[in-house]
Amino acid sequence: MEFDMVGYDPAIANALRRILLSDIPSMAIEKVHMYQNTSIMQDEVLAHRLGLLPLTADPCLFSYPPADWSPESGTAKDTLDFSLTIKCTSSSDPTKQYNNDHVLTKHMEWVPRGDQEKWMGTTDPGCADKDILINKLRPGHEMEIKMFAVKGTGRDHAKFSPVATAFYRMLPSITITKPVVGEAAVRLQNCFSPGVIELQEGPGGSKQAVVVNERIDSCSRNIYRYEDLRECVTLEKVKDHFIFTVESVGSNRPDDLVSMAW
Repeated sequence: MEFDMVGYDPAIANALRRILLSDIPSMAIEKVHMYQNTSIMQDEVLAHRLGLLPLTADPCLFSYPPADWSPESGTAKDTLDFSLTIKCTSSSDPTKQYNNDHVLTKHMEWVPRGDQEKWMGTTDPGCADKDILINKLRPGHEMEIKMFAVKGTGRDHAKFSPVATAFYRMLPSITITKPVVGEAAVRLQNCFSPGVIELQEGPGGSKQAVVVNERIDSCSRNIYRYEDLRECVTLEKVKDHFIFTVESVGSNRPDDLVSMAW
């Protein structure tokens, strides 16, 4: 999602970015009980990977866990349960070598606690993408794991951050102060990202450089390589116009996250 903030102080734009990263809650796996893990991945590394999986459960439906929370003391209002049981075997199918050699998020099963199925409004609060790789197995390897997810914020741990990316940049301002025509216009066009400068017919039928979309400029400053071009163009930034980009990990839509942060 991309949107513009016009007329705001930089401190406001940065505050919005920091709130999106650190103060908007989401659900993430907090505790992992491993009853079996004979794969080559160590238990603590596997637990870390599981904690970073983005869950789609709506955090607004849950309360924050108490300070003395544990999977045993958790309730339907503050805990989500998942299980993962899988074993790799040799395949009798000549088209594939193994069965269950890739452990994916589709193998995770939600185990409703209490009456969660009734009031959550979903049959799967797990990952939106079912092809996220968790581990790789070979014949004889197996995993039996129970996972417990709670509500938290990115201020506590990065796994609770609901955004994959949240950043902003100031709108570029490109002004051609002197006419640039002919071969110089072609060089000027090549100094910027495609689509920023176009060549239009100028006086006498020659090609003249014209700014058409300064928004997509990458601010490369390549014009300063040419003595004759650097005097013809002024490069600036609009100080109170911010182009904001927000990408959700999947638990909430980006526009909902921005509304919550605002």
